[in-house]
Amino acid sequence: MAKRDYYEILGVPRDASEEDIKKAYRKKAKESHPDLNPNDHKAEERFKEINEANEVLSDAKKRAQYDRFGHDGPNMQGFGGGGGGGFQGFDGFGDIGDIFSSIFGGSMGGRSTRGNGPVPGNDLRYDMTITFEEAVFGTQKSFDFYRNESCGTCKGSGAKPGATVKTCPTCNGTGQVRTSSGFMMTVHTCPNCHGEGKIVSEKCADCQGTGRVRRKRTATLRIPAGIDSGQSIKLEGNGEPGLRGGPNGDLYVRISIKPHPQFRREGTTLKLDLNISMTDAALGADIHVPTLRESVKYRIPEGTQSGTVFRLKGYGVPNLHGSGKGDLMVRVQVQIPKKLNNRQKDLLRQFNETLKK
Repeated sequence: MAKRDYYEILGVPRDASEEDIKKAYRKKAKESHPDLNPNDHKAEERFKEINEANEVLSDAKKRAQYDRFGHDGPNMQGFGGGGGGGFQGFDGFGDIGDIFSSIFGGSMGGRSTRGNGPVPGNDLRYDMTITFEEAVFGTQKSFDFYRNESCGTCKGSGAKPGATVKTCPTCNGTGQVRTSSGFMMTVHTCPNCHGEGKIVSEKCADCQGTGRVRRKRTATLRIPAGIDSGQSIKLEGNGEPGLRGGPNGDLYVRISIKPHPQFRREGTTLKLDLNISMTDAALGADIHVPTLRESVKYRIPEGTQSGTVFRLKGYGVPNLHGSGKGDLMVRVQVQIPKKLNNRQKDLLRQFNETLKK
């Protein structure tokens, strides 16, 4: 079967630059790598074809010869089907190593970081419930929490005092082991030392060889006015200590707010349902409106209908990320008396007669 044109294989024009060819090769190689296409039986053939095309077009002399003579030119028989050399000339796996690095974060030999280097500590989460008023006005809380810390007995080594510590023979102290399959090389945490790079002859009794113990700690948290339920506050550096000199993690305190028996909250707005008498609604009156701090006198106009909403500016929730406060929205509910004496009934009947005239 006739061999495909190398430029067609990489999807580039014949006047493509060296950089264009390199980019096209990297893209095509990723798309057709056999390890990334386990169910595609033709992926390996495409991958060989792509590498063969790149091997020629990425070399100025070979490319010039190919442009002049095509597949039948001199010195062209050593590529692909002629000499079985479809994977020759990768320059120390330079290009293909870059492909693996971009796909797997660095899995070719010499490209990965040491497994026993500094490791940041774990972040922690603490759930705290506060009152409605504490959320609106802000408060300060102290609380206890637990975290894993370096064992004081073994100083985090995991070894019993006096025990010997030696380099892990499985990973030679790197904390990592490599396995290869064809052109693919992967890196895993060493199963023998769990990434520490060392093995102790006897484990510390206090931490069971982990180098970590669980300790109770106390933190103080300033809760800002206006915080809402579901929001979190970060206490930087209060998480678990890092390993091998890594930075501490952070402690995130997630806030939940108890409901209020009278008030509801929507952002910075407070809402309140307030009952008024039918005479106050009809004649108008000065009423006392409860707020979270004190009662406020408010004048309702005559003829107020049930369900009317009045706004009290500035009596809402402080803006958490700015200045000012929200408003208090008061919805009045006109109450109809359930029991009337005879005189009250007579007066209402007389009033009703006046409405008919």
